[in-house]
Amino acid sequence: MSSPTKMKAAIKGEYAEVKMLMQHVMENGRRKDDEGNVIPAWYITAFKVKHKDEVVFEGQFGTSVSKNPYLICRFFGAVAGEKITVSWVDNRGEQREDDAIIE
Repeated sequence: MSSPTKMKAAIKGEYAEVKMLMQHVMENGRRKDDEGNVIPAWYITAFKVKHKDEVVFEGQFGTSVSKNPYLICRFFGAVAGEKITVSWVDNRGEQREDDAIIE
């Protein structure tokens, strides 16, 4: 099981800024362990950021993204005290969803 996504969300003038650290190993399937065995691929394939049940940012990852991806998104229409939700799914079917309150 993965660790929680670390998030910080704050109002910056007219928009909200969300900083996310998605804690995931992000193995590309080409590395080998100490015995020479290939480490199976394990990476986030898709993610979404929602505010008021509306998707404000989404994307897809492949095998070339490094461990613990760090993303920043900005969007309009948020107010301090509201909730944002970050969710993702990986190539093994594991899913994660975390919330933060906009400051």
